[in-house]
Amino acid sequence: MTDTSNVEKAYTLARERYAGLGVETDRAVETLATIPISIHCWQGDDVGGFETDGGQLDGGLAATGNYPGKPRNADELRGDLDVALELIPGKHRLSLHAIYAETNDRRVERNELSADHFARWIDWAKAAGVGMDFNPTFFSHPKAADGFTLSHRDDGIRQFWIEHGIACRRIGAVIGQALNSPCVTNVWIPDGWKDTPADRKAPRERLRSSLDTIFAEHIDPKHNLDAVESKLFGLGSESYVVGSHEFYLGYAIANGKLLCLDSGHFHPTETISDKISAVMCWLDEILLHVSRPVRWDSDHVVVLSDETRAIAEEIVRGGYLGRVHIGMDFFDASINRVAAWVIGARSIIKALLLALLEPTNTLVKLEADGDLTGRLALLEEVKALPWPAVWDYYCLKHGVPVGMAWLDNVRAYERTVLAKRT
Repeated sequence: MTDTSNVEKAYTLARERYAGLGVETDRAVETLATIPISIHCWQGDDVGGFETDGGQLDGGLAATGNYPGKPRNADELRGDLDVALELIPGKHRLSLHAIYAETNDRRVERNELSADHFARWIDWAKAAGVGMDFNPTFFSHPKAADGFTLSHRDDGIRQFWIEHGIACRRIGAVIGQALNSPCVTNVWIPDGWKDTPADRKAPRERLRSSLDTIFAEHIDPKHNLDAVESKLFGLGSESYVVGSHEFYLGYAIANGKLLCLDSGHFHPTETISDKISAVMCWLDEILLHVSRPVRWDSDHVVVLSDETRAIAEEIVRGGYLGRVHIGMDFFDASINRVAAWVIGARSIIKALLLALLEPTNTLVKLEADGDLTGRLALLEEVKALPWPAVWDYYCLKHGVPVGMAWLDNVRAYERTVLAKRT
């Protein structure tokens, strides 16, 4: 059991330490409570979805591990999400893929999906008090078996995926209107070549035309926001990806779309933290998929790494909180799936808290005055400030377990619920 008085005492002392540097901790925790993280449903079941029993993942994606307790249907997945949300401080969102449609055991092709197939998800979100985001699913399908969708040379296959994209935007609009919160509908496709292509141009021209058709219908941005997501490479597209960063950056700028930056979708020596201020010079809003690559795009659970902190710092320092949508994107089946959600989300929120507790104005002034010695000294001093006391207070204030106590809840849920699934 948490000793509430000790948490509050520690916070009072921390508040005084931060005040000495001109940082208001009360304001930081109030601001933090307004920042939602879009929690990705696909961590819960290894990107399986409910089109087929067990779901067959392909299209440049892979989930590793076989931890027991994988949900077998949408009700079980929603139950797992309920547990995770109870352990994550703040109010957040759900990011849902099209393959999580509920079709009453009827085969519904992806280009025929409608908001009716996600009605129970919308009802759940209303009851939970969370917003929702959406994603067309351009993988794990016979019409994507050769690694091409919106840039496919076959007109019929390409049209099928165009219709899927159109359907998903309409679903996103219904979600956004029903929940009174704009739904970010994000387009990612696996299209590309395993070996060096002779023609890089034609697939990109086809992709541009397909996107133009998908986005042709005007949808009120109060209900739906369109995003496009790049990738450096994938399994089966190691040498060439049609939807590269440069392609989608140009498309987003030219067409007023959100650009999705995924921290696992670039070269291992690249970071998206440095890209944020660059692309925000040209875009009104962006979407972030925060992941943790290890050597390649392996989508490990987010931790409080240097890059996670740097991403949060860039958002806060740039004053981008109202313009950046933050989501998670990883899938680890080697550990408890609910715990993965909680660890990842709490890590991002910690990073945001650290950024909000930074004496940014002082750092900027030191830099402007040419006092680079003072800037470096202060950046190092900040690392030793008692931010964990502020974090514990934030968790206490939002009624979630402090410290490692959340893991006890997950262990109990594993014994009573997850262990009984076969």
